Amino acid sequence: MASPYLPPVIDVSSLPEDEQKAMADVLFEPSPEMHSIVLPLLSQPYASYTDLISVVRPKLSALLGDPAQKNTLHAIISAHPRLGEKKEALSASSSAEQSKLQGHEAEIAQLNTDYESKFPGLRYVAFVNGRGRPEIVEDIKWRIERDDIAAEERMAIEAMCDIAVDRAVKILRAARGEVV
Repeated sequence: MASPYLPPVIDVSSLPEDEQKAMADVLFEPSPEMHSIVLPLLSQPYASYTDLISVVRPKLSALLGDPAQKNTLHAIISAHPRLGEKKEALSASSSAEQSKLQGHEAEIAQLNTDYESKFPGLRYVAFVNGRGRPEIVEDIKWRIERDDIAAEERMAIEAMCDIAVDRAVKILRAARGEVV
C-alpha cells in the first residue's frame, strides 16, 4: 500500500481539480459529498493544512440540523471506514490508525452492526489517537447506549476533522523524514 501524499499546502489552490480531490481524500476519506464541501474552499491559499481543516469544520457543522442536508452529512460520515474493516478496503492512513484493533474483528464487527442499527445512515467515527481496543469498545458501547443521533453527527464531524489534522501532521513529518 502506497504511503499517503499531501502536496505543499501553499500549492493546493492552484492544483487541478483531480489533485485537489485526491488531497481531500487523503485527509477525509474519498467522498463526492466531501469534495463538494472542500473544493469551493480551495480558491484561496492556506498557510497550513490545519488552517484549511479549520475552515472545513464549520462548513460540515453547518449541515447539522438541516433536514435538506441530512443525506449529504450522512454520506460524508459514512465514507469513513468501519472500525476494524479489512485492510484492503482501507486507505493507508485508516489502516495505520486501526492497527491496534486487529485480532478482535468479530467483536468490532458486531459493535459496528449494533451502532449502524441504532443510527441508520451513520458509521461510528472516533479519533483513536493512540487509544487501544478496550477504550474504543467502551466508547462505542457508551455511544450506542446514549442513543443520541444529533450528538453522533456532531462527534463524527469533530472526529473526522481531528483525524484530518493528525493525518496531515503525520504525512508531512514523514515526508520530511521525521519519525512519526
